[in-house]
Amino acid sequence: MTALRDIELTTITGEATTLGATGGDVTLVVNVASKCGLTPQYSALEELHRRFADRGFSVCGFPANDFAGQEPGTEAEIAEFCSVTYDVTFPMFAKVVATGEDRHPLYSELIAQQPEAAGDPESYRERLRGFGLTPTEAPEVLWNFEKFLIGRDGSVVARFAPQVTPDDPMVISAIEAALSA
Repeated sequence: MTALRDIELTTITGEATTLGATGGDVTLVVNVASKCGLTPQYSALEELHRRFADRGFSVCGFPANDFAGQEPGTEAEIAEFCSVTYDVTFPMFAKVVATGEDRHPLYSELIAQQPEAAGDPESYRERLRGFGLTPTEAPEVLWNFEKFLIGRDGSVVARFAPQVTPDDPMVISAIEAALSA
């Protein structure tokens, strides 16, 4: 098992880093996209980040263009969009691939540690099929805004399907439990 906090990453502004450098003992990793129907989740992600930051929590956004080309922008365009549209202050990273053979090592490890998402991912798969889209199959990341919660010990303690909003009681409860551990 690879230590999640030690996997090499690149910030959205091009600096080398790791999750260990984000300052969050408890971290919510989210694959994000600017042109998705779920994009308004950025607001609730920012609210979570601000609400729990003083307790050792951080949201970390990973733009991915894996799903219907919904994150086509450059890192600079993504950073500007997040800042101007949603006042995002949580750490953002360079674009990654979250699915398939070219999947970033971070996502390979997240999936290995938590292959199943809470929040009825099957109903979301059916919804995507209804739009004429071909969804990924488990354990792959299903769509934009899938969430992985990493606990203080550096392991994945929860995974939430894309349609589970950041302010859902299930997510809040998992964050509070991880912060109390």
